[in-house]
Amino acid sequence: MSEARTHASLQPKVLIVEDEVAQREVLRYNLTSEGFAVVTAEDGQKALDLVEEECPDLILLDWMIPNTSGLEVCRRLKLQPRTRHIPIIMLSARSEEVDRIRGLETGADDYMIKPYSVLELVARVKAQVRRSRPALVGSVIEFDNITLDPEAVRVYVGGKPVHLGPTEYRLLMTLMEKPGRVFTREQLLDRVWGRDIYIDTRTVDVHVGRLRKAICQTRGDYPLRTVRGAGYALG
Repeated sequence: MSEARTHASLQPKVLIVEDEVAQREVLRYNLTSEGFAVVTAEDGQKALDLVEEECPDLILLDWMIPNTSGLEVCRRLKLQPRTRHIPIIMLSARSEEVDRIRGLETGADDYMIKPYSVLELVARVKAQVRRSRPALVGSVIEFDNITLDPEAVRVYVGGKPVHLGPTEYRLLMTLMEKPGRVFTREQLLDRVWGRDIYIDTRTVDVHVGRLRKAICQTRGDYPLRTVRGAGYALG
């Protein structure tokens, strides 16, 4: 399972949307140093395009950016089922309470006023990713009697180790991070294989079958369910 450790999907990805070059590079440097993969955009339209292309795990979004404002970018992303789950930290020089409330009501998960402490911002990024993608920051995750340890890259069912291939491991990790949530095949392709990989959605069915078989050898039932016409969910 060592391949899974180096796969890009196991490195949390942050999209920085900031038109000030110096500030953008400071954020890129500090987040890269903390183990994040970083992509950047200098305006709202490019940010929307990159979200579609890169499927980031978190977005740092400046309010005052060219073309499409950060507020509008946030609003659009939170209205779409495909992107509404992505945490957004709004960055703004607007310090009035009414502006902070407006940003949060638009859908931002957090709001930081400029100038801000970069160390505090990185800590908030980690906190948001820990909540949304816990395995990506090394947190052990559990569902029922299934345990996934991302540091050791190990899976246990009922305390017994289960041997998974790299793809099945990433698939299980994605499903365990959001138990009960129904993932479409396209969403699983994005999360597990990456958007730059062009494969048939039926490939998802094949790997789900392998994962189900591996888990059931130890557990004996089927916690991974098929939602007809929609996709797959754990529990």
